[in-house]
Amino acid sequence: MHEPRFYRELMVSTDLCSFNVTVDESDLQIAAELDLADDARHALRQYRGQIVEQIRRQPAFRHSLAPVEPLPDSPEIIQAMCQAAAAAKVGPMAAVAGALAQFVGLSLLKKSKELIIENGGDLFVVTSTARKVLIYAGTSPFSNQIALAIPGDGQPWGICTSSGTVGHALSFGRTDAAVVVARDALLADAAATAVGNSVKTAAEIEKGLERGMAIPGVEGVLIIVGDKMGAYGNINLTRP
Repeated sequence: MHEPRFYRELMVSTDLCSFNVTVDESDLQIAAELDLADDARHALRQYRGQIVEQIRRQPAFRHSLAPVEPLPDSPEIIQAMCQAAAAAKVGPMAAVAGALAQFVGLSLLKKSKELIIENGGDLFVVTSTARKVLIYAGTSPFSNQIALAIPGDGQPWGICTSSGTVGHALSFGRTDAAVVVARDALLADAAATAVGNSVKTAAEIEKGLERGMAIPGVEGVLIIVGDKMGAYGNINLTRP
């Protein structure tokens, strides 16, 4: 069953063509230079199938909350998920949303140089136009009041969010939003989980920032807990 994703009503890219692609529980909102829904659906089905098959062959891949060594013949997406999980010291499924967004996105770059792929609040972005990413943080007063400025450098960005108060994803923390920025969406996803798990109160925001920035490849971290916020690294805040 697909959860209502009301925040998608706030996604506006007037210069791009927007479309939605779903395969089983996977639900991607995509903006590209043209409608690539068929290509995206084919890629999503392929990569999702590889993950499902990996779980069948290696059940720990799904359930482990710690890094897992992939089987030697595992597909590229599995290897990448395990690598990101190892860097963040979390289980490989902590990178699944970022993995599907990025691998589907990379398959579409041959036909569209501009791409925004959103998967459960996690983003894979390649753009030559400066854009803003609105921050949703549940009932926090910062929610929908600030945005991240993403430069139009034509290179991949991963912007991923973990929350202990919004949605149904597993989190051991209580952040309204733990946002990680990296050049790799899998790493950003896994790191966001690690950061979110480490923060239970506003007093632990600084600890969470240190936890995130200690992960190799992480460029910036933003944490919101209620009416308190902290940021470090490559985090360029702007008005929506």
